Amino acid sequence: MKAILILAAAFGVLALASVSYTVAADANSPAVAKAPDFIAVDYKGEDIKMSDYHGKVVVLEWLNPECPFVQRHYREGTFKKLAEKYGAEGVVWLAVNSTSTQDAARSADWAKQNGLPYPIIVDEDGHVAKLFGAKTTPHLFVIGRNGELVYQGAVDDDPNGDKKQRNVYVASAIEAALTGKLPATRETKSYGCSVKYRN
Repeated sequence: MKAILILAAAFGVLALASVSYTVAADANSPAVAKAPDFIAVDYKGEDIKMSDYHGKVVVLEWLNPECPFVQRHYREGTFKKLAEKYGAEGVVWLAVNSTSTQDAARSADWAKQNGLPYPIIVDEDGHVAKLFGAKTTPHLFVIGRNGELVYQGAVDDDPNGDKKQRNVYVASAIEAALTGKLPATRETKSYGCSVKYRN
């Protein structure tokens, strides 16, 4: 773990507190807002339109293949397992690479290396990331069937990767959204490396 933290610091990581703040779905929760609409292109050159997914639950996952936090989750298969599990229930999983120095070829290599069943949006100019306010890699957003933003933040409550039992916020948010409900936790502070926006 010490080695990971040293590597993360060298990479310019935003190492956040191990206990994420949460916002419960009660009267004091943020109002349910519509998720931003966008048109983007994945590493295969195919158009990705949010409007095409109306009526479906959608998950957006920000990634950077060079980030140690992302690498850990991919070694563990965190996102791939969630995408495959909920994909069987019609959930759409989209990764977004907003790293300014990484082109479609880099995302294609990462997808092939990890056998990903979902697209990676190439967002070198950071347009999509800025629409959502993505701050870290990873950073997760769950969008409900009617385009409402039901969850944003960390995938779980285990930044250091050393908990035996994790609260997987994203899974809870997906399950709530599939039933047309809001999750108990609507927002958490994401952890990981900072999104490498273009200067």
